[in-house]
Amino acid sequence: MPATAGIRWGPRLFPNSHLRKNDERGLVPVRSLNPREKLPLPGAAGSMEATCSIRTSFCGSTGDARREALYYHDGRQDLRGTFSVLSTIPEIERQLPMTSRTFETLMAAKQNLENILDNLMEGLIAHDTERRILFFNRAAEAITGYSRDEVLGRDCHQVFGGPLCGSRCSFCNGPVESLSRLAYSLTVPTKSGESRRIEMSVTGMFDETGGFMGVLAAFRDVTDLIGLRTRLGEVHRFSGIIGRDHQMLQLYEQIRELALNDFPVHIRGETGTGKELVANAIHNESHRGGGPFVPVNCGALPEGLLESELFGHDRGAFSGAIRDKKGRFELAHKGTLFLDEVAELPKSMQVKLLRVLQQRAFERVGGEKTIRVDVRIISATNRDLKREMERGNFREDLYYRLNVVPLYLPSLRERKNDIPLLVAHFLEEASNRGHRVARVSPEAMSLLMDHSWPGNVRELQNAVHFALVKTRGCVIEPEHLPMELRKELCSKSRRGPAPKLNPASVEAALAASGGNKSRAAKALNVGRATLYRFLSRSGPVS
Repeated sequence: MPATAGIRWGPRLFPNSHLRKNDERGLVPVRSLNPREKLPLPGAAGSMEATCSIRTSFCGSTGDARREALYYHDGRQDLRGTFSVLSTIPEIERQLPMTSRTFETLMAAKQNLENILDNLMEGLIAHDTERRILFFNRAAEAITGYSRDEVLGRDCHQVFGGPLCGSRCSFCNGPVESLSRLAYSLTVPTKSGESRRIEMSVTGMFDETGGFMGVLAAFRDVTDLIGLRTRLGEVHRFSGIIGRDHQMLQLYEQIRELALNDFPVHIRGETGTGKELVANAIHNESHRGGGPFVPVNCGALPEGLLESELFGHDRGAFSGAIRDKKGRFELAHKGTLFLDEVAELPKSMQVKLLRVLQQRAFERVGGEKTIRVDVRIISATNRDLKREMERGNFREDLYYRLNVVPLYLPSLRERKNDIPLLVAHFLEEASNRGHRVARVSPEAMSLLMDHSWPGNVRELQNAVHFALVKTRGCVIEPEHLPMELRKELCSKSRRGPAPKLNPASVEAALAASGGNKSRAAKALNVGRATLYRFLSRSGPVS
């Protein structure tokens, strides 16, 4: 405690005494402030006694402060109040150099940290619980095209024209109380409208007491890397889809191109090719990726239930409707609705679906309230939808609403180079579920490659699972494959002409084809080489 201290009375202290509010009384000699020690007050009757001493610190150039709780005695009664004693000016001056040096050190450390973060290859963005951007490094400027002057202090959603994280944003519905670490990939638009594929990691920021303060997001641009790997044929899978055939690589590019828009997509492909997997990939790659993905099989539901499934119903709308029920459109709000086998829709439902696509609104079955939804539509069918339209089975106006962006999913026989990759994937999945680790022998793989696969990828998966059940060792041999594939092995193992070839049938086929051996072989359902071998062994046929 210094030898002297300045005294200033606070407002409303000692209201019943003759001392005036905020009356400065000069310097009072202070040796120490021991409990019950009386202090004389110049120009005032009575004295003060110290009852306790509390030391508090505060930032700034005014130094430290001691606050004393005192009693004032005026000879008649005790009046309680608060008495503040500030350090003297010389002591403050002695403290200033150290405070200044500490402040300069802190500022230098902050500047050094910003320099380090600015030189990282990853973009960094931090915002508080109100989504106000607090930090935006140089890499973030390069990736997004926005300068830090444009974004600092502003709402993250307003700066980027919507959530940078799309539907995955944890702050879409307002502040949150906490946030654990998240990691995901997404496609974001730059300031110029270009789409960039980024890998993002988001974690919460907390103060020294554990209070949630905001989020820090680190992200890196992988657009060029993915494009290079795709051109080199190094991409083996994409968003859950397995394949590296050139047709699949083109499909991956199309899916990425669809990431920044909400146009309806129609997928055509045979049964078992994975149309729902492609629809899910389109959803995950888009800004709706964190929202719901709701599939509905239009061919699996009776016509009487289909309307209720799509649009929902109110309580009492029909027999058995004991409560209100949301339809698939409501469940897919802010997400994607996948209409599988859309060609199976009855004409009455096609009309109602067209109205929803046009107005983005509908009423539940038995309800009167209009419900508006924000949903992206992806449809799929194994038929040629245009041909169904020409036959009158599908509405023309609905066809043009759904087929804005058409995608074709190739069959497995059109991309047989992907069979070993798919087999390895199915074996790995089975191993992760606890099945024994197995490999496929070259002979068995040859059979898998030669099969026509009318059931496509789903049939191949079933064949691998069947073989895992049949094999007792670690190698899948041809005898462990399903019967259809083993029959093909038996037909390949035959030597010489096929038993169905005989002089009479060959003579008839040649006569019908006018002596053309290629057409005769086709009529006999054999290869030309087989027919030539038969003729060379049996001699000329009359």
